[in-house]
Amino acid sequence: MKFNINRDALLPVLQTVSGVVDRRQTLPILSNILMNIESGSLTITATDMEVELIVAIDVQLEQTGELTLPARKLLDICRALPQEAKLQFEVKNDRVLIKSGKSRFTLASLPAQEYPVIDITENVVSFNIKQKKLEKLLENTQFSMAQQDVRYYLNGLLLEISNNKIRAVATDGHRLALDESEIELEIEEPIQIIVPRKGITELTRLLQDDDSEIEIQISTNHIRVKNENSCFTSKLIDGRFPDYQRVIPELSETPVIANKEELRNSLTRASILSNEKYRGVRIIFASNSLRALAHNPEQEEAEEELEVDYSGTEIEIGFNVSYLLDTLSIIKSEKVKLSVLDPDSSCLLLPEDESNCQYVVMPMRL
Repeated sequence: MKFNINRDALLPVLQTVSGVVDRRQTLPILSNILMNIESGSLTITATDMEVELIVAIDVQLEQTGELTLPARKLLDICRALPQEAKLQFEVKNDRVLIKSGKSRFTLASLPAQEYPVIDITENVVSFNIKQKKLEKLLENTQFSMAQQDVRYYLNGLLLEISNNKIRAVATDGHRLALDESEIELEIEEPIQIIVPRKGITELTRLLQDDDSEIEIQISTNHIRVKNENSCFTSKLIDGRFPDYQRVIPELSETPVIANKEELRNSLTRASILSNEKYRGVRIIFASNSLRALAHNPEQEEAEEELEVDYSGTEIEIGFNVSYLLDTLSIIKSEKVKLSVLDPDSSCLLLPEDESNCQYVVMPMRL
């Protein structure tokens, strides 16, 4: 089997799928990608048995057939070739010869029929959503997912689908992020699924900020997202997500309203002299004022004061400043609401533009 393809058409697809390829190399074939030529188009598949990504390239190829090639090596070869280079692939038994200009590369190939494919048999629910809506949901929440937590159900993102609504929730036990969007769907019972961290990361890379529709299919154990030229599939985490509604505090009658950029800059400066390990900053809410105090084991101190809109009682409370800064960097509105009920309660952060986002940061003892 022989076929030709332009380097500029192949490289973006290899960069897209390479993140899925299994780096642990549990099975040799998982470090390969599957290239399938059928009906005049080329589809490239990468999988680690948990996440699968298939991307189609619209190129005119007369032959049909399939082969596997080492993903990382093929990507490095494509990157190193000059722009607009033509690649010629020729399959010879368990080797593939790649020619481009005066360059020649011979790569080992494993049998294509052994390449694992994730199969979804039963479909529980499917619906359409605009790409940029889903991208915004994930972008606004995924930063709060846990990393390698023993509570495995936190190492992912909750998608809750109910009548005409999809909600994304992420928490690592110290902070929580929630956003929701409208969809056209009528279902009897709400569905909750937990998509693993790697699946969310790869899906975010795939989504584009445009109004084109994508289809989401959810089965008992998988989620599949399809658009015109790609198909993303991920296994789901089998576990029960905590009752996040209990964590979200009520909005105070007298919330603090602050300029988001000024608050972020003040906290960034204060954090310079916070304890490098615990990142604790003491925040004092007083009449029309917010003070941020930090100190470290070397007895060095930082103090920042900011004018805010606040008419409640004085409250002093400690936070991990990194969690506050992460949240403020995600919020897009010019002003932000901070609601704290008492010195032991969590802080509720809301964009002032009345969007559907809600963020919670737990207090810490200093």
